[in-house]
Amino acid sequence: MTEQSRATRFTVLPDGARDHPVVHELEIRRSRFIGCLARVESEDQAREFIAGLRRQHHEARHVCSAFILGPDRDVMRSSDDGEPAGTAGIPMLEALSLRDTDGARDLSDVCAVVVRYFGGIKLGAGGLVRAYSDAVSAALDATRTVTRQRMVLTGVDAPHAEAGRWENELRAAGFAVQDTDYAPSSATVTVALPDDGRSGEGFAARLAAITAGAGTFRTLGTEWVDLP
Repeated sequence: MTEQSRATRFTVLPDGARDHPVVHELEIRRSRFIGCLARVESEDQAREFIAGLRRQHHEARHVCSAFILGPDRDVMRSSDDGEPAGTAGIPMLEALSLRDTDGARDLSDVCAVVVRYFGGIKLGAGGLVRAYSDAVSAALDATRTVTRQRMVLTGVDAPHAEAGRWENELRAAGFAVQDTDYAPSSATVTVALPDDGRSGEGFAARLAAITAGAGTFRTLGTEWVDLP
């Protein structure tokens, strides 16, 4: 069961960005700014990602970072890594936190790292702010995002002879059937419903129609699910 949060949905990077970070490079006045984005779910994962890039780019002048965690985005951290205070980490964090996706600013579980190889020309405070912000924004532009929704898992107890039909008809009606577990005496069809306080009524009505009133369901818990 997931921990409850005020938010019931938020925006994340695709699942593949856990193991295959998004990388996009900008060159600004001879300096290389390599923006890297990864999907993370804890501070430990974020710091491991940062440390890995620091080892990979051990000759770089700066490895600056920012990350946001949790459905409510209650963990936000940033680091200038030797750049003048406020010219790298905070602009990177703002590029993440202010990112607009379908009218919402709710991007989370994301770590951004910008690796800078100094090209010999100083950019000044304003130039650095723009460079680090643009490096994160360009990396975000290079990837898609997905919605992560808190779902209520419901279990429908079904006779073995009816389980397959009930499952198929629930899928055809547009419900997110997770799996069907066959026990010795009956089967349980698990369906995920949006945790919005409204979906249960519609599901109950549809289940009653499919099963001629014989089907009942119970709450099994909640789970965060990436929507297709």
